[in-house]
Amino acid sequence: MFDANLSMLFTELPLLERPQAARAAGFDAVEIWWPFADAVPETREIEAFENAIVDARVRLVGLNLYAGDMPAGDRGLTSWPGRETEFRTNVEITAAIAGRLGCRTLNALHGNFETTAQTVSNYRFAADVAAEIGAQLVIEPLSGAPQYPIKIAHQAFELIDEIDRGNVKLLADLYHLATNGDDLDVLADHVDRIGHVQIADAPGRGEPGTGELDLFGHLAKLRANGYTGFVGAEYKPVTHSFAWRDQA
Repeated sequence: MFDANLSMLFTELPLLERPQAARAAGFDAVEIWWPFADAVPETREIEAFENAIVDARVRLVGLNLYAGDMPAGDRGLTSWPGRETEFRTNVEITAAIAGRLGCRTLNALHGNFETTAQTVSNYRFAADVAAEIGAQLVIEPLSGAPQYPIKIAHQAFELIDEIDRGNVKLLADLYHLATNGDDLDVLADHVDRIGHVQIADAPGRGEPGTGELDLFGHLAKLRANGYTGFVGAEYKPVTHSFAWRDQA
């Protein structure tokens, strides 16, 4: 089951038109980075986004927490000293949106700071709020962000162990992990610790078939070992074709 990442796909359209575009392209499910400019958006902005999802008849399966100024290099507030209140307020808003839309995966990017006791406390708070709506919290290793301390699956697993909450799992983005030199074959041995999977080919971060990764082979191993969740198409379109889905 593939879902479309609306922050990477259909970007030629205004954000509120992308759910319908995804539906027209054959996707029944979508995911998205934080879809607002601020950690605490206005009610009318939230309602407009929720209506766009509902009206398009797509299921929201993944929602990122506010991550700061992404174009400027920010990669999350969880570890950002002094922004704890903003982070926790955003967690509650994100969970409320997810709860209303039936979304059960929340992505809390770590941020470009070292992991401290406050970071772990923030993650535990987010996990507990997510649990109230029956959702999981996922932690994502990233590439292309030198200051970001979580780069491979093992580092995420160590942090997840420290957080010590049953609903915190790995977001396994095969592009980021492969780019950072992680062994994707080993992931299949940890399916029980994976909450969500995303794909893009490498190098280039284009759609499957534009790079050198055996994405479908890795996905097959994950499925064979018990992964039953969605796979997010989070890539930069090269051919603007979704024919790759026929090969999966």
